[in-house]
Amino acid sequence: MTTPMPAREETVGRPLAVVLGLLTIFGPISMDLYLPVLPALTAELQSTTSVAQLTITACLLGLAMGQVVAGPLSDRFGRRTPLLIGVIAYTITSALCALSPTIETLIIARFVQGLAGAVGIVIAQAAGRDVYSGGKLIRYYGRLTVLGGLAAIIGPVIGGQLAAFIDWRGVFLFLAAVGIAILVASLAVFRETLPENRRVTGDLSHTVSDFRRLLADRVFVGAVLITGFTYAAIFAYLSGATFILQGIYGLSPQGYSFAFGLNSLGFMIFGFLAGRLSEQWSERGTLTTGLIMAGAGALGLLATALLQLPLAAIILSLFTMVGGVAVTSPPATSLALKGYPDIAGTASSLLGLARFAFGGLAAPLVGIGGAHDPVPFGIVAAASAAAAALCLGLVSTRHKDRDVAVGT
Repeated sequence: MTTPMPAREETVGRPLAVVLGLLTIFGPISMDLYLPVLPALTAELQSTTSVAQLTITACLLGLAMGQVVAGPLSDRFGRRTPLLIGVIAYTITSALCALSPTIETLIIARFVQGLAGAVGIVIAQAAGRDVYSGGKLIRYYGRLTVLGGLAAIIGPVIGGQLAAFIDWRGVFLFLAAVGIAILVASLAVFRETLPENRRVTGDLSHTVSDFRRLLADRVFVGAVLITGFTYAAIFAYLSGATFILQGIYGLSPQGYSFAFGLNSLGFMIFGFLAGRLSEQWSERGTLTTGLIMAGAGALGLLATALLQLPLAAIILSLFTMVGGVAVTSPPATSLALKGYPDIAGTASSLLGLARFAFGGLAAPLVGIGGAHDPVPFGIVAAASAAAAALCLGLVSTRHKDRDVAVGT
C-alpha cells in the first residue's frame, strides 16, 4: 500500500539544500572531468576513437540502469541508506577505473561506476519532491539544472588543468576523492526525507504496477521522452566535442576546457531562468521555447559540419543548443514528477533512465566517421532535437481531477 502525500512545502535548511545540490554532480563530474584527457587515454590504451567513446556510453548506461533500481528502492527503504551505499560504491569504482590495464576493463569499470553514481542523482530529485511542491518545486529543479551546469564547467576546466600535471589515471583518482567528500557531507548533513509511514510497501509486482501507472500517463511519457532526446544531443556533444574542438580546430586540452566552460555557463544561466519563467509562462510554454533554441543550435551544428564553418560558428551553435536543453530541463522534470508525490523515486528513475540511456546510445554514433569527421555529430544533434520537438504534443495539461487525486 502507498500512503498518499498531501501537498505541502517544508522549510529546508541550507546544509541539506547544499547536499541535495551536490548529489546532482555525480553525472556531470563523472562524464566531464576526464573528457580533456580522452584522446590521451585512447592513445595510451591503444584504442580507436569509437571504442574509447564506449567508456562514456558504459557510464551513461550504468547511470540509466542504476536509477531504475535505486528509485524504487528509495521509495521502499527511504532515501538515506541507499544514498550512502551508492556513494561508497562510487568511490571504490572510481579508484578501480584508475587501475584499469586495458580499454575493455575500463569500460566495465565505468559501467559499474555509473550504476553507483546513479543513486545520488535519483535521490536528489526524489528528496526534492519529498520536501518541495508548487512553485518551490519548479525553482528547485531549476537550481539542480544550474548546479549540473556548474559541475559541467568545473569538470572540464579542472580536468584540463589536471592534464598538465597528471595522466588520465590521476583524473579518476580525483573522482574517487570527490566521492569521499560527498560521502562525508552526506553522513554529516543528510537526514531521511521520506518517513516510514509514507514509504511504498509490497513485493516486486507492486513496483511493476507503479511503472505501469507512470507509463500510462501521456504527460509523464511526453516529458520523459523530451528529456531523453534533448539529453541525447547533450551527450553527443560531450562525446564528440573534445575530438572536434581539439582534433579539427586545434584547441589544447586547456583551450577545450574553457570553450566547454563557456557553453556550460550558458547552461547554468538558461537553467536558472527556466526555473523562474516556468511560473510566469507556464511549464509547456517554457518547454516550447527551450525546444526551439535546442533545434536552432543543432541545425547550426549540422550546417557548421557540412560547410566547414570557423570555430566561432560551432561555439555559437553549441551555446544555443546547450542553452535550449537547459531551458527544457526544469519544466520537463516538474511535469514528470509533480503528479506523483507518493512514488517520486520511481518516477525519477524513469526520467533518469531516459536521460542517460538515450545519451549512452547517441554518444558512440558521433565517432562513426572517425575523430576528424564532424558530420555525424551534427546529424545526431539535429535528429535528437527534432525527435524531442515531435514529442511536445504529448505534454498537455494533466486532467484536474487527477491533480486533485494526487494532492498537487
